[in-house]
Amino acid sequence: MNVRVIPGKLIEVPTADATGMDRRAFGEFTGPNGELASYALGWTTGAEPHVGRITVGIGAGNPGGGTFHAVMFEHEWRSSFGLVDEPFEDVPEGGPDLTAEQARAHDDIASVWWVVDNIMWSDPRAWWMRHWLLLTRCIQTPEVFEQQEPILLVSNDADDDLWQLIGPTDAGSEGHIGHLYHAIDEDPTLIDVANLQPGERATRETPGGPWTRTAPEPEAG
Repeated sequence: MNVRVIPGKLIEVPTADATGMDRRAFGEFTGPNGELASYALGWTTGAEPHVGRITVGIGAGNPGGGTFHAVMFEHEWRSSFGLVDEPFEDVPEGGPDLTAEQARAHDDIASVWWVVDNIMWSDPRAWWMRHWLLLTRCIQTPEVFEQQEPILLVSNDADDDLWQLIGPTDAGSEGHIGHLYHAIDEDPTLIDVANLQPGERATRETPGGPWTRTAPEPEAG
């Protein structure tokens, strides 16, 4: 299926009290039959409520066009979505802002959720937002935690969903537990491997260099 998600600009602005960062990411979507949509993602660190936001716009200039707004929240350790009345962002392909009730009644609401699924799977900024929302835990070597060494190995443990961030120094018995999104805040190049599947790992030779992924080993039959 020929689906394209094209990430666009990322806008980062410190919050008014300088305790967090407001992030808004934009992009475009093209479906297999030429369907067009545009979107915006957003989240604000250090703020409540602890929710992400997403806007999807379709059908600009057409009678059935509209702009759909939703929040993303944690529910039973997973990310869930809910339509909302409050507009979040303006996007190029969007029509009139729809309320939650109007969006639920729209003929294309199923297609809009399909677009959202593809965005969340394909846009690395969506992975970043999800880790922030779910407070994904990671363990870091002391040298990485103190930012004395770069991160050269990232893994997503299959048994406990705990991520590991390791530098040139071999991991020992000591480690610091933190949140993965904080590590991405400090080193944005980690965003490229923020979608590692359980059991998968990625390595690189130098900071900022290309990542090499290693698939999880098959379970013994």
